[in-house]
Amino acid sequence: MAAAAGPAWIRDARHVQLAILALLLAINLIAVDFGADLLAAAVAVAAAVATQAGCSRLVGLPRVEWRSAVIAALSLTLLLRGDALWVHAVAAAVAIAAKFFVRVRGKHVFNPSALGIAVLIFATDHAWVSPGQWGTSAWFAVLLTLLAAWVLHASRRTDIALFYLCSHCGLLLVRAWWLGDPIAIPLNQVQSGSLLLFSFFMISDPRTVPDARPARLLFAVVVAVTAHWLAFQWHFRPALYAALVALSPLIPLLDRLFPADRFEWQAPATEGTPSC
Repeated sequence: MAAAAGPAWIRDARHVQLAILALLLAINLIAVDFGADLLAAAVAVAAAVATQAGCSRLVGLPRVEWRSAVIAALSLTLLLRGDALWVHAVAAAVAIAAKFFVRVRGKHVFNPSALGIAVLIFATDHAWVSPGQWGTSAWFAVLLTLLAAWVLHASRRTDIALFYLCSHCGLLLVRAWWLGDPIAIPLNQVQSGSLLLFSFFMISDPRTVPDARPARLLFAVVVAVTAHWLAFQWHFRPALYAALVALSPLIPLLDRLFPADRFEWQAPATEGTPSC
């Protein structure tokens, strides 16, 4: 599937993603401090681009696709926290290397940013994420939602983000009803910038989601149920990322069960050459 038509700069949705992620980082630095750090961003971007360049050379790609590397690095910057700069460098390197070397039939298995976060959290004691780190300001949630919807319109994968959010919100409402909690509790739980970023920029990454719409619906529901089980049954804080990474190996099976055209940012790469 080719990218949507439109002005030259918007035909590739990665340009829009880059602009929005850079804007969110700027908002963090200028107006609303939700914990992202400019130096950490620079380290993550440098590590991601260097890994992209090295891996591209190893697999024989004719050019370095820097845009995807920078998108992954900025996503990590907005979500991942660490007590040292090397955390961001290693997370970025893991995220990008996995795109090249963990593939099934030429398609990425894991979302790069989610994998980088999960590996650093589970393999070290130096990294963490905080679900409430962005606060619950209504205007910021609305801003992020609108910007994210713009990205997904360009990449034609709006559906899985909406499937996930509807599943997540539905589960929160059912849990509140079951426990007899007031409606204010689930409403407060969904007012999280990190939840929106996960929904609109991570689980909806068009290169790492099932190709067919029914498969995307099934995958979104299963991720939501698994994340809720981890969060509320086991009190597991990085539940969203753990659920997404743990269930991503199911995507090749879903692609076989529900065949559909594979997403391409641009024209398909030369046959036999990985698209990264």
